[in-house]
Amino acid sequence: MPGLLRRFIVLQLNAAIFGIGILALLLLTWAVWQDDWPVYRYDFLFICVLAIQGMLLWSGWETWQEARVIFVFHIVGVAMEIFKTYVGSWVYPEPSALALGGVPLFTGFMYSAVGSYIARFWRLSGMRLENAPPWPLAVVLSIAIYVNFFTHHYIADFRWLLFIAILVLYGLCFARFPAVSRRIPVLGFFVLAALLLYVAENIGSVTGTWLYPGQMDGWRLVNPSKIGAWFLLMIVSFTLVQSVQRRD
Repeated sequence: MPGLLRRFIVLQLNAAIFGIGILALLLLTWAVWQDDWPVYRYDFLFICVLAIQGMLLWSGWETWQEARVIFVFHIVGVAMEIFKTYVGSWVYPEPSALALGGVPLFTGFMYSAVGSYIARFWRLSGMRLENAPPWPLAVVLSIAIYVNFFTHHYIADFRWLLFIAILVLYGLCFARFPAVSRRIPVLGFFVLAALLLYVAENIGSVTGTWLYPGQMDGWRLVNPSKIGAWFLLMIVSFTLVQSVQRRD
């Protein structure tokens, strides 16, 4: 069992290499960056993330299928970032030349890292789903989740109804892997990923890459309610990756 656990951890790290690279860049640039340098920090991050993407494709660590997932996530992520910063959910306090609607372009890659992780883990592990929800219902649920990220600022927040719908649709869904006789509940996978993303979000805020309103006068832990938001986003991410899997 220790050998199996070690293989699983290595697999997770391999699948998350894109996200790990982004977090490493956030920490490194935060530690060394100077305001008088000729390139903005956010623009440097964008250039570096593009370079990482190119190297992963060139080396074969990442497939073009996974690159398509990343591209879709970048569009979805930047659209959400533009809206969320507009309504004041969080801010990017540093200047940037490579930006859209006041949002640095590198931010889309943070969402892309989630899609990259799921796509790579799916491919590397040979994961197969049992009792997966009907595809049309999964799509409708994901659309409802994404729309709620926008509309809850103006009408009621329906996330609790969405949580119930997720439990109904995915409660009996399991992931099975060829090398392991046991199966893993998909909801457990979503919860674990949401917790890890919450940790990553705190790393982003402690480095000053983005800040929430309550952090403007000094850093404090991101509100744990964000774990629920990341859990919901995992459903959207999973469905987007699954759509590519189905098409291929």
